Amino acid sequence: MGVLFVEYPKCTTCKKAKAWLDSHGIEYVDRHIVEDNPTAEELAAWHRTSGLPVRRFFNTSGMKYRELGIKAKLDAGMTDEECYELLATDGMLVKRPLVVGEDLVLIGFKESAWEEALL
Repeated sequence: MGVLFVEYPKCTTCKKAKAWLDSHGIEYVDRHIVEDNPTAEELAAWHRTSGLPVRRFFNTSGMKYRELGIKAKLDAGMTDEECYELLATDGMLVKRPLVVGEDLVLIGFKESAWEEALL
């Protein structure tokens, strides 16, 4: 089963996640989140597949998130569509790594969740 692995190569969590995929023999297509940022359409589809709140797609620990005051915007009631459009403007706003399969989307690296979903 091949998956799409969306990462920022300098991110230590992404490096751990990639090593985990490699060590478990999971085939993936690697995608640099800044050079090839997800589109609003991709984010909308991934959000639907994930079943998670759209807030989970934001990199809440990133400088850009704080600079733009996104938490306040989310709390004020941004629509999902507005979130997708905002996330699509800058890969650094998107939580990473992301693993996207035919019927799954994993956000961030939590080894137990990845084992359950991918092994």
